[in-house]
Amino acid sequence: MCDIEEATNQLLDVNLHENQSSVQVTESDLRSESELLVTIGATVPTGFEQTAADEVREKLGSSCKISRDRGKIYFVISVESLAQVHCLRSVDNLFVVVQEFQDYQFKQIKEEVLKDFEDLAGKLPWSNPLKVWKINASFKKKKAKRKKINQNLSKEKINNGQEVKINQRNVKKEFTSHALDSHILDYYENPAIKEDVSTLVGDDLASSKDETDESSKEETEPQVLKFRVTCNRAGEKHCFTSNEAARDFGGAVQDYFKWKADMTNFDVEVLLNIHDNEVIVGIALTEESLHRRNITHFGPTTLRSTLAYGMLSKPSWGLPIDAVQWDICNLPLRTGSVDIIVTDLPFGKRMGSKKRNWNLYPACLREMSRVCTPTTGRAVLLTQDTKCFTKALSGMRHVWRKVDTVWVNVGGLRAAVYVLIRTPQAFVHPSEQDGEKGTLW
Repeated sequence: MCDIEEATNQLLDVNLHENQSSVQVTESDLRSESELLVTIGATVPTGFEQTAADEVREKLGSSCKISRDRGKIYFVISVESLAQVHCLRSVDNLFVVVQEFQDYQFKQIKEEVLKDFEDLAGKLPWSNPLKVWKINASFKKKKAKRKKINQNLSKEKINNGQEVKINQRNVKKEFTSHALDSHILDYYENPAIKEDVSTLVGDDLASSKDETDESSKEETEPQVLKFRVTCNRAGEKHCFTSNEAARDFGGAVQDYFKWKADMTNFDVEVLLNIHDNEVIVGIALTEESLHRRNITHFGPTTLRSTLAYGMLSKPSWGLPIDAVQWDICNLPLRTGSVDIIVTDLPFGKRMGSKKRNWNLYPACLREMSRVCTPTTGRAVLLTQDTKCFTKALSGMRHVWRKVDTVWVNVGGLRAAVYVLIRTPQAFVHPSEQDGEKGTLW
């Protein structure tokens, strides 16, 4: 067994149930850990479940199941592919599935249902999902430590300008760790990099192994993990609330693991997802939505990157993409020079108004029809003001044909993504149309 696999599996082999104490295992046990398969769940923008499933199939080579509960997908991966999962562009939040119940039989009396939740906590297969959570936590530690290392390396003078002596061993260690952090984060933020992910994960875990050993020597008392349970419930036939389910199930989890409950500063977030008779227990792998990973500034109408990815995936062309800021009603482009337009139209809530949209939308569609190539041009447009858009589109049917509509949830608003195709008819400026009519009359 190679050194990377050995380091990976040694860190994997952590018993979180027995106060997180390490145990001795055989080489065959380590080999089986490296081949561990787990089910990952991901939340995605509603309406783009199939887009996310296609990305999983393309980048991970795994088949994907779309949940009956809209906005969720599930797929099976090996532990070595965990870093690649974080590079998916279509997913918001990730969690590892502890167990799934397709047809959970809820009892009619609330007290009995809550008692079943209490009993369920001690019967679930927690071991493998907690190992995945442990590996995932190493990614987050590396990312958080990067900023601290940058700050330490930039300090040259302290204490009223007096220079300090720097331990060369510590500097070397920090520079090495910083380089590794950059490599990991470059891959995390740029899935186009073609490094071997399993090697990347192995190097990361190997480097953190020494730190884990040192910290275990320094601490005489085992660390008690803090946790919380979050229940997401959908359905009308439940006799209990989400808070009641989270409370009773969480109490049983606390008794089982001897963890400490903390609703804000927690280490582990246990998820209890209930949709009608489907119950899925999981452990969160993300603290905040992945759509924030590349956003440096949030404006009043910032589009979620995962939703933008879904919109960009609607055209079946793999074209390079540039971003500029122009007036959509007066584009500095030649007629018939654009293949695809993707845009988030003003909803008329945080930007513009519903009243202004009645003039804006027709003008947008007209200018888009001018710059788009007849027959082959495409447009993918997002809006929540569907009434206004439908009216505007009805007056532009000679140049635009609707081929698909995807309904999505944008900040609690029901919006639509319209996929349009440019008709073969050439663009005629409105003034030229008026002139032709005057000649005919």
